[in-house]
Amino acid sequence: MFLDHKTLYYDVEPFLFYVMTEINDSGCHFVGYFSKEKRSPLNYNVSCILTLPIHQRKGYGNLLIEFSYLLSKRENKTGSPEKPLSDLGLLSYRYYWRIVLFRELIKKRSTLSIEVNDIVATLQINGMIEKDESSGTYRIIVKKRLIESFLEKVKSKNYPGIKSENLRWTPFILT
Repeated sequence: MFLDHKTLYYDVEPFLFYVMTEINDSGCHFVGYFSKEKRSPLNYNVSCILTLPIHQRKGYGNLLIEFSYLLSKRENKTGSPEKPLSDLGLLSYRYYWRIVLFRELIKKRSTLSIEVNDIVATLQINGMIEKDESSGTYRIIVKKRLIESFLEKVKSKNYPGIKSENLRWTPFILT
């Protein structure tokens, strides 16, 4: 209904669905969801993600993305969303990746190993990666003021977050 380019050509049985609701005095109300393949040969941690339009800009999309990565982490897998992303999906993921990356960079690590293309793209978009032409190596340029300013802005939005230590979950096992 709200996804203009996602069409399900297959049965829903190969997917897991994680549904988010808001709870109030009148009950639970659907906010959004994400789905992921039970067996993803490319380690996609999200096949489809949606936040209803009336609940957008409340941080729920970010929460769903964060939760999908937490599940991947618990499965000891790297993950990335299925591509191509919609325009809004790409904006949401870029925002999330920027938050995560900036939080890591502000920790003042001397080395950082990056394997995921999504993170490299985030560095490139923010002008924070540079190639040394003579050695062929790359280096990250930490723009402390930019990072601190961005993270303060994120914090001021007071979006919901996940307390990963509270997760009680067992990975789905196919037999």
